Amino acid sequence: MTHPMIAALEARGWLMADGATGTNLFNMGLTSGEAPELWNVDQPDKIRALYSGAVEAGSDLFLTNSFGGNAARLKLHNAQDRVRELNRVAAELGREVADRAGRPVFVAGSVGPTGEIFEPLGTLRYEDAVEIFEEQIAGLREGGVDVIWIETISAPEEYRAAAEAAARQEMPWVGTMSFDTAGRTMMGVTPPDMVKLAEGITPQPLAYGANCGVGAADLLRTLLSMIDAGATLPLVAKGNAGIPKFVHGHIHYDGTPELMADYAVLARDVGAKIIGGCCGTTPEHLRAMREALETRPRGERPTLEEIAARLGGFSSDTDGSNPADAPQRSRRNRRARRSRG
Repeated sequence: MTHPMIAALEARGWLMADGATGTNLFNMGLTSGEAPELWNVDQPDKIRALYSGAVEAGSDLFLTNSFGGNAARLKLHNAQDRVRELNRVAAELGREVADRAGRPVFVAGSVGPTGEIFEPLGTLRYEDAVEIFEEQIAGLREGGVDVIWIETISAPEEYRAAAEAAARQEMPWVGTMSFDTAGRTMMGVTPPDMVKLAEGITPQPLAYGANCGVGAADLLRTLLSMIDAGATLPLVAKGNAGIPKFVHGHIHYDGTPELMADYAVLARDVGAKIIGGCCGTTPEHLRAMREALETRPRGERPTLEEIAARLGGFSSDTDGSNPADAPQRSRRNRRARRSRG
């Protein structure tokens, strides 16, 4: 049976996802070092406002405030025993907002990386990672999410572990990776590698693609590489709102609503089916993106030159697909991927 989200996608040809979580929560008063997931219980009205901001701006789906809601990350805040609770409440608040939207809106349970390194480079065992993810996904399922949204992953083992955990909970899933190191993930996964990985997993994801990374131009180049590698499932584009810069001690993304509107249309014309924003993307950006998607006619597949002319240049000379290309990870990228948005 076709999942309702995919049925909605097929009916229109695209769906718009949400924007940033971290950026918008920081704008609401979250401070550096706080666990955003604790706000699900401590500041539920602000989490409702986060979700409602995306819905009111035109998003067809939004991610729950649960990116770091696994035991490995919550342990840093002495909240490792609250995984099930915090994820369940994140989902329940989302379900509440989606159900009163007056139109179909899907709640996607955000599942970010554990923050640990897998054996043999690190100490995390695959089976332990599956258990960590399954505990989180069980809470999201109890809270009523429509789909599990695995995001900002860099290691293939972690991607597989999260996907297996979703399967154990009998939940459909979407999975994105962050390509922030000269066109590759931090652990060296290339866009063609991602195609083989995602389309080779059983059960397959409903959709897969890229989120976060560097800028919107780089992300669209990554998607073009995936398409050229033979991607057949729906692709996700969730790019940052411009490039991160330090302004008065805080990270600021320089992408304007006008730039993100151009990005959304280019993403659609590249071939993305689910289009949203990541770090720095606010409801103002989303409104511009939705209007552009609805009013601008579909165009031909853009060239790299056209993407760079409209969104800015690429951060590296390569899309990471050539094995001879040696990734150079920048300090800027390390800062940008510590949290989603």
